[in-house]
Amino acid sequence: MLGTGLIGLFYTMTLHGQRGRDRVSAVYSRTENRARTFAQKWDIPHFYTDMAEAIGHPSVDVVVIGLPNHLHEEAVRLCVEADKAVLCTKPLARTGEEAKRILDMVEERGIFAGYLEDLVYTPKTLKAIDSVRSGALGDILWARSRETHSGPHSDWFWNLDMAGGGAIVDLGCHCIEIIRNFIGKDIRPLEVMCWADTLVHPIEADDNAIGLIRFANGAVGQFEVSWSFRGGMDLRDEVAGTEGTIWLNHFLRTGFEMFTSGEGGSYVAEKADQESGWLFPVGDEVSELGYVDMFTDMFNAMESGVAPRETFYDGYVVNAIIDACYRSAKTKRWEQVELSDWRGSTGTVPIKGQMKTYDGLHLIKHERMPDGTVKLILRDPDTGVVSQRLLSEHA
Repeated sequence: MLGTGLIGLFYTMTLHGQRGRDRVSAVYSRTENRARTFAQKWDIPHFYTDMAEAIGHPSVDVVVIGLPNHLHEEAVRLCVEADKAVLCTKPLARTGEEAKRILDMVEERGIFAGYLEDLVYTPKTLKAIDSVRSGALGDILWARSRETHSGPHSDWFWNLDMAGGGAIVDLGCHCIEIIRNFIGKDIRPLEVMCWADTLVHPIEADDNAIGLIRFANGAVGQFEVSWSFRGGMDLRDEVAGTEGTIWLNHFLRTGFEMFTSGEGGSYVAEKADQESGWLFPVGDEVSELGYVDMFTDMFNAMESGVAPRETFYDGYVVNAIIDACYRSAKTKRWEQVELSDWRGSTGTVPIKGQMKTYDGLHLIKHERMPDGTVKLILRDPDTGVVSQRLLSEHA
């Protein structure tokens, strides 16, 4: 385990959780005291302040990177040199160019690599993705993902050089990959329109942003991110298709609400703004945030010799989209997503709903009115004239 911050903590809690057989055998931290304390708390046999030594320990067969963004490339390089499988937290890198170098390193060496995008693995998201892939929603027209909270927990997130950006890099990477999973990772993202600004905090990076992503089949993804939202962590997704809709709420208003005067002063949930009043605790946090299913998928894939659901290539595509977001935020225009390596479909068919007809006219809409009658909105394919027709109550 490389890193002893919040993400390293969540990863270790997951791996050591319940009665699982997976264990962290060595941990690395940039400070000796944190490495020792973390190792003692989680019964980890070996701790290091030298990254290469931690990676190279004989007991280590998989390296989990839970480090600040600016250290990802170096950590992956050391894993490649040690010929160790590697799992990297989100985002894969600070830029698309950096992500491509990371991708090339693992592929040239042929080592197993997985992208730890946990919010794609939440139980609700997995079930929703399966519904979409089964055709329950028809063609996906629009997918929206929102992640907002009061800001990150460690200093390096707020440093533009270390992080590579602000809320878009930190939170938008989640949203973008969720959108890709719903619209289809085989569908090429073409261009981005993005607004980003620093509204609240005395930093150089963005603390609020909204973006639109246009895909090759005409579908649109929308993300909303903020480091200034108050009230806890808001994780929500919406998916709209030609045949259905999905709404997901992962963290607030999920059915667990509690009022307390605050006398207990106990932990509530990640990014909770308060410990008293009406609270929204989370049952099994590492499961609800996707960590359990994520590591299960990674290890099953590695043992079966197949690719996991989320790969370093996915991380590269996400970084390329983020790059386009930052360009668009500056130019105030649609900006192309620059992908030097596209592995998806190249002959995407535009979304086109199934054409239905009535009396030789194209059916635009079928609706039952309050009085029981049925109204049809129709278009003449020859003249283009749009008309309506009322049918009997029994139609």
